[in-house]
Amino acid sequence: MTTTQLPPEDTTRSAAELDIHTRSDPHRRASALSDVILGGQDGLVNVLGIILGMAAATGDAHLVLVAGLAATFAESVSMGAVAYTSTLADADFYESEREREYRHVQSVPGLEQDEIRSIYARKGFTGELLERIVDTITRDKDVWVAVMMADEHRLTPVNRGSALRSGLIVGAAAIVGSLVPLLPFVVLPVQAGMWAALAAAAVVLFAVGAYKARVTVGHPGKSGLEMAFIGLASAFVGYLVGTLLRVPAAR
Repeated sequence: MTTTQLPPEDTTRSAAELDIHTRSDPHRRASALSDVILGGQDGLVNVLGIILGMAAATGDAHLVLVAGLAATFAESVSMGAVAYTSTLADADFYESEREREYRHVQSVPGLEQDEIRSIYARKGFTGELLERIVDTITRDKDVWVAVMMADEHRLTPVNRGSALRSGLIVGAAAIVGSLVPLLPFVVLPVQAGMWAALAAAAVVLFAVGAYKARVTVGHPGKSGLEMAFIGLASAFVGYLVGTLLRVPAAR
């Protein structure tokens, strides 16, 4: 018995392709990046807006720190709870639609087969091959429903076990993000603290935006500038409110 071997050039090419696929440009697994950005950016921007508003309204560093810390922990608990409940809500919605698809497959199979046929016709399949695909998919109800969920409803399964993890990550990221603009007021007077908080927030937001672009898609510089601009513009609203409602100086 003989073993067929690839020519040297084919072996080299296959090894190079495998290296690209597995090492230099691999697919990335789902990560907590979106939860980190959600919590960190929201915490940073909200607390920055609050402390800028307090600083503009009172000029009292102690009040700025109290308001900032109160907002930090209230924000982190709120964001974590929202992340937890929204993940469970997504899971409930997916299960609800999945059960509905099973009912439809059972009660109106002809219509559901037509939908499978339409889905794969849009992908370019025609004739006998299209009918074989429809027959293969609709032969197994689990496969049938899975295809309908993915290709018709554009829904993916949601792991309920990830809800708590997501809530904890968002909450922790919100605390860390909130502390970025708050720390300057611990060691600096109000006016200097405001400028330092703005500078620190801008640097962190730019870095987060650039990193997000590097691990996903987009230009790091452009993404960083966009995130920094949006965050600082949102925080400026708090400063504007504080300026308009400035507390009169005590006589």
